[in-house]
Amino acid sequence: MASSTETLPSKMKAWTYSEYGKSSDVLKLDSDVVVPPLNDNQVLVKVVAAGINPVDFKRMLGMFKEIDSPLPIIPGYDVAGVVVKVGSQVKKFKEGDEVYGDINEKALDHPKQLGTIAEYTAVEEKLLAFKPKNLSFIEAAGLPLAIETAHEGLERCEFSAGKSILVLGGAGGVGTMIIQLAKHVYGASKIAATSSTGKLDLLKSLGADLPIDYTKENFEDLPEKFDVVYDAVGQCDRAVKAVKEGGRVVTIIGGVVPPAFVFILTSNGAVLEKLNPFLESGKVKPIIDPKGIFSFSQTREAFAYLETGRVTGKVVISTIP
Repeated sequence: MASSTETLPSKMKAWTYSEYGKSSDVLKLDSDVVVPPLNDNQVLVKVVAAGINPVDFKRMLGMFKEIDSPLPIIPGYDVAGVVVKVGSQVKKFKEGDEVYGDINEKALDHPKQLGTIAEYTAVEEKLLAFKPKNLSFIEAAGLPLAIETAHEGLERCEFSAGKSILVLGGAGGVGTMIIQLAKHVYGASKIAATSSTGKLDLLKSLGADLPIDYTKENFEDLPEKFDVVYDAVGQCDRAVKAVKEGGRVVTIIGGVVPPAFVFILTSNGAVLEKLNPFLESGKVKPIIDPKGIFSFSQTREAFAYLETGRVTGKVVISTIP
């Protein structure tokens, strides 16, 4: 049983697709979607903002259909919003709490059919955290999948104070978080990161000691090698040439060349809770692309922009008119 004091609608607006394909072809706004039912361990969140990630459009293209939930699907992993109803076993959250999180515990193991680009979404309590008080809902919605991916990769590499790191794709959603966590949470001795020419100043501002313009130099040709190389773009064959003997190479995309390894994110609200103090102190900042905030009605445009592959930081959809 779930408890709620306010009367919730039975239907909601959501962006859905009922066949796989390009977002411009298959994504449709549906005003007659049933509000998701709640399990005992879930809360119902009124979505204020939803972050989108490359996994969303890759999933929409059908790249993961063997492990997907059945169609039709509401896309979206990341959410920031307000709890409006709680399941009977929920202990941590109550109605009115402002929360954020990645609603899919296993990123590529039957992600939820009913995602976050909707007026409401149902999510397990353990996947959520309290929204940092200093962040807007839009800023918070851009964080969960990216910051948790950055964190899990660094943990799996056993990254720690005094180690050096090279980040491939430093200006992207995950890359901007890897740089900041490596510096402010882990105490990296040196951070190098790649981006295109126009984004080198951003890398410096995030904490990179050595910004590398990938249009002008090959990172693997540098004389310096690194304790950890974190590949967020899919250049594993080159990444392994930049690591020190005995170092670690982690990738989140594309083929894997030994000694590198790949992992797929496990969402966990406890990780967000651990990182909240760094967000609330302003040491770690959400990075939203300057052109990356879209209204709910502009969801198709948001995906088109994300699909260019030129986004700095994150793209976020605001569901409140």
